[in-house]
Amino acid sequence: MKIRRMLATAVAAAVTTPVVFLSAGPAFADTPKPATSKGAAAQQDDLDGPDFEELERLEAAYAAAEQKVEDLTEQRERLKNDLRAGNLGKEVVDELAAAEQAVADAAERKTAADTALTVAKDALTAIEADPAATPEQKTAAAEAVTTAETEVEEAAGAVTDADERLDKAKTAWDDARVALSTKIGLLAEDIKAAEQELADAEAAVDAFWEDKGDFEECVEDGAVRSTLTGPKTITIGSSANFSLTVKNTSDRDLDSVRSYLFAAQLPESWEDIDEEHPDLDRYFDIDWKTAANPKWTELDFQDDAIELGAIGKGGKVDVTLRLTVDEDAPAGEGIAFTTGEYENEDGSCGISEQYAEVEFDIVEPGAEPEPEETASPSPSPSTSTPAPAATSGHTPQGGSSHIPVTTGGELAATGSSDVLPRVGTAAGAALVLGAGAVFVARRRKVNA
Repeated sequence: MKIRRMLATAVAAAVTTPVVFLSAGPAFADTPKPATSKGAAAQQDDLDGPDFEELERLEAAYAAAEQKVEDLTEQRERLKNDLRAGNLGKEVVDELAAAEQAVADAAERKTAADTALTVAKDALTAIEADPAATPEQKTAAAEAVTTAETEVEEAAGAVTDADERLDKAKTAWDDARVALSTKIGLLAEDIKAAEQELADAEAAVDAFWEDKGDFEECVEDGAVRSTLTGPKTITIGSSANFSLTVKNTSDRDLDSVRSYLFAAQLPESWEDIDEEHPDLDRYFDIDWKTAANPKWTELDFQDDAIELGAIGKGGKVDVTLRLTVDEDAPAGEGIAFTTGEYENEDGSCGISEQYAEVEFDIVEPGAEPEPEETASPSPSPSTSTPAPAATSGHTPQGGSSHIPVTTGGELAATGSSDVLPRVGTAAGAALVLGAGAVFVARRRKVNA
């Protein structure tokens, strides 16, 4: 499962149905964590030949099933877009356009023929009433009427033919729409079957590890604590730096720590959110660097993490983030979430029960910036003790930090907009802790 889709879907659900998340926190918190005895990598190292081959086969089946779901979903979305746009095949589209033009041309010809016949008849009447008209003139006028009548008949036949052609073209158009709709419907069934294949493949991987016996479960705890600060506004088409601090607040060294980050553009209206494909991060690119990794590294929203390495007891790592807003991004509100996880060589592992978030405005170039304000503390689902002073050898890279707080056991409200509080207060824990935990568990088991 891709973390971008997991978190983006969670954001969309939080914005559209905040009540769900207000009551869903414990359910997400109880999400089963990955089973591990010596850490994900060590587990594979301990497998013998047949077991390792079986795990590879199961993982390949999972990856193939996941790709199948993605491919079918993308194919169905393309067909739905074709149906909306009327892209039903060049032959069908061209024939309908040609038939409509033929009807218009035939109608114009018929109108011109009727007019010519009226003129010819008036001329014949005038000549017949003129005593000075010669026989030749009368004959010519009569022939003109006959010619005009013939043209009227032919024009009427052309109108009939054009109408019939248009009817056939419309029928072909309707048939093509029905065929495309049927294909979309069949793809929906294929997707459902593929999703079941994916679920079965995931269950098979889970069963493989369960059969290995006596594994400890990863925990949700406060060992890794994140703080995130950044600017109040970002101009469209530009970049801005954020500061992320990740602390080890446990009573031991952590061998491998990583952070996950997700940035979302919040639409003005709930109706603007596609719940199936929220794609709320499409206007952002994120790069990161630390003292240990001083070169900018692009963060892939799909399934990437900020690898922080080992953090000693009471230590911390400062991360500089560069968030770039696409030139096509609309002005509005944005939000960034982050949370962390750790894994130790002795097999212990954990997912942070805390997250940090920053809200910001996305503004047009030249817009007057709002006065800078002190970043509000991020909400946290726990009331764990603040982190001890840093003792790590990592060099801080700037940016202040803050400790998320709670108020009366409820998530602290942040922000002032109509949309952001729904995300910040209702979705925070479920968004990053719940959805992130599901992703981390699945990633460890399937992509260990």
